[in-house]
Amino acid sequence: MRGEQELIDLTGRVALVTGGSRGVGRATATLLARAGADVGFVYRTRTEDARRTEEEIRKCGARAWSVQADLRDPSVVEGVFSELDEVFGGLDFLIGNHGVWPSEPVPIAEMTVQQWRDTMATNLDSLFFLLKVGTPRLRESGAVVLVSSTAAQRGEAFHGDYAASKGGLQSLVKGLCEELAPRNVRVNAVAPGWIRTEMVEPVFRDGGHDRIRDTIPLKRVADPEDVAGPILFLCSPLARHITGEVLNVNGGAVRPG
Repeated sequence: MRGEQELIDLTGRVALVTGGSRGVGRATATLLARAGADVGFVYRTRTEDARRTEEEIRKCGARAWSVQADLRDPSVVEGVFSELDEVFGGLDFLIGNHGVWPSEPVPIAEMTVQQWRDTMATNLDSLFFLLKVGTPRLRESGAVVLVSSTAAQRGEAFHGDYAASKGGLQSLVKGLCEELAPRNVRVNAVAPGWIRTEMVEPVFRDGGHDRIRDTIPLKRVADPEDVAGPILFLCSPLARHITGEVLNVNGGAVRPG
């Protein structure tokens, strides 16, 4: 249950988080629930992890709902929002957090067409389907927050597919914010650097964690909660005059001019 009154109060609001079974998605879903929002989330394969996320949401006194879905299929995305309508009857916040980062470094000249297409389908095509179906449902004063990456700003050698997909995401933010502004719906992104999650765990082995930490001015690798906080802020009335922005959450490792 919620304790003392929070500065950010989202009571009566509804959020949908993709990639919500673990990592940044779980941290975001839980933090939104702590602020009073009811939370639905989408996951792809990790049913046991999804159940744990639901438990965390309910412990906060919020309603929880989840669905296993492959967002690369536009008909599946339609079904997700139809179910969401039935469960919650409305939507205020759409958090696009799902994605894939192929951890094996591959030069562009050696990258297969299939890898490129798979990354784009997961990170960008599915996002288009999500926004196409989801944004018309957002109520006035709602918000979209997409999870990008510092790779979109600095590029990422040997991971060109990932960096390009996140760059496309940020371009969507810049255009969609204008489209939705007449309805007072804000559109922003967060761009994390390295985060301590299962997806990047292989890179942290054999001293990789310390090498990465030492490249970050704040000298720490982010936890999922470090990204969830800025997402909550961008959903809240505290950010009511912020739209079309990319908020870097990387400990100072990338500082775009």
